Amino acid sequence: MNNTFSSLDWFVFIAYFLILGLSSYFFSRTKIKSTREYFLGSNTMGMLAVAISVLATSQSAATFLGAPEFSYKHDFTFIGFYFSSLLAVIFVAYVLIPKFYAMKAVTVYELLEQRYGRSAKKQAGVMFLIGRIFASGARLYIGSLAISMILFGDIIFVHVATSIIILILGALAYTYFGGIKSVILSDAIQAFTYVGAGIAVLVFLYYSLENVAILEILVQNNKLNFIDTSLDGKFSLIGLLTGWLLLNIAAFGLDQDMTQRVLSCKNQKEAAKSLIVSIVLAIPVVLIFMSIGALLFVFYQDAQLSQNFEGESITIFMYYILNEMPQGLRGLVTVGAIAAALSSTNSVLGAMASVAIEDLYRPWKLSKLKKAEKIDEAYFLSASKKAVLFFALTLSAMAMLSYFWQRYAELSLIGFALGVMAFAYTGLLGVYFSAIFTSRGNMLTVPFALVGGFLTVLALQPYTFGISLGFSWQIVMGTLVSFLIMQTGIQGEQSD
Repeated sequence: MNNTFSSLDWFVFIAYFLILGLSSYFFSRTKIKSTREYFLGSNTMGMLAVAISVLATSQSAATFLGAPEFSYKHDFTFIGFYFSSLLAVIFVAYVLIPKFYAMKAVTVYELLEQRYGRSAKKQAGVMFLIGRIFASGARLYIGSLAISMILFGDIIFVHVATSIIILILGALAYTYFGGIKSVILSDAIQAFTYVGAGIAVLVFLYYSLENVAILEILVQNNKLNFIDTSLDGKFSLIGLLTGWLLLNIAAFGLDQDMTQRVLSCKNQKEAAKSLIVSIVLAIPVVLIFMSIGALLFVFYQDAQLSQNFEGESITIFMYYILNEMPQGLRGLVTVGAIAAALSSTNSVLGAMASVAIEDLYRPWKLSKLKKAEKIDEAYFLSASKKAVLFFALTLSAMAMLSYFWQRYAELSLIGFALGVMAFAYTGLLGVYFSAIFTSRGNMLTVPFALVGGFLTVLALQPYTFGISLGFSWQIVMGTLVSFLIMQTGIQGEQSD
């Protein structure tokens, strides 16, 4: 195993962080005067910049390594997830986005306040924060694990913790000083970096398979299937049009992490375009990484591989990086993995801070004021930056805890943590569908619906009651239960 990080690799690595540092400085030079400017860029962001930012955020380190793994083991049917995403963002663009802009919302949960009262907004915000601490902390850990393997050649705690700190400091460089505007602009750099790394690997792999009948081998092994018409496939057509569609509606329309940047556009028309364009751009990007997986199948087809690193199961792309990657390209792939992880970390810090300040802290603080008292906007701006720091520390702690959690727990709790947001999504979907499409539900049913959706998905996990049900169907069932709970409430009981 070639674990040496050459001088050329270090040059690429250092150059990347110099670019991060300089861009962070220039992107954050504008003086910010309000929380709306900090969290939404005063609605001045261009459509294409936001689209690229959404693209970068949706392509996490898990996608960077996971897309090649799926096509290596299976075929190209994972691409259907992004066509499902396209249908979902069309729904979000023309049903949810106009409502958010009509309210001049800073967070997506303000819609629930308008419909069901202040407590509904708080409850949805708290569920988002709890879910994000677990899910994003675990994702930060997964990204740092990959970087530690490549950068240090091992996964001892000190090196994993160092990788976590590298990622969180890189994210803070943009989020803390420049807010959402800095994050959106920096995401263009991250997207260019990891897509460039992907293309470089794809080209290198292709030319390393000279005189090999690539297409013939892939066809013979049924690796070029793009549509799964079965009933039980992970990305079957029926699953993509049901549970995965619901999941994508929640991810792009009800999750502050993704929706915050969309709300920074100049108007709802630009916001709608940015969502649709982001998915149109994502499809060829994902195809690049899936093509890497297909070529890796051809490259390793007769080899007996042990995809294991110090007791840790690794993806085929990581195996290739650790064992076959030449000097220079290894450094580029390392910064590509960092870029993918950064683009999904910097945004979540701002999203969590916006919910904590705008949905929870500001209303509480203002409710405590006496009639003659006033609080300057600078106070809440300062609180917002402190919240970003707090969540950076919290996510880092969760990521480090995940290191021990994964090793000593009897269950694969990291897998559970990574699915927490999906668990939370079902409750949010039921509540929002009730708010938008019916006149039922009230402040009393909201917390029961949020928890009901979560518990339904939890009950359908194999490790709970031994029930084996596809993930997309779990989302459908959880959403249905949450929606039905909301329908038991009568409108008019929501004052608080």
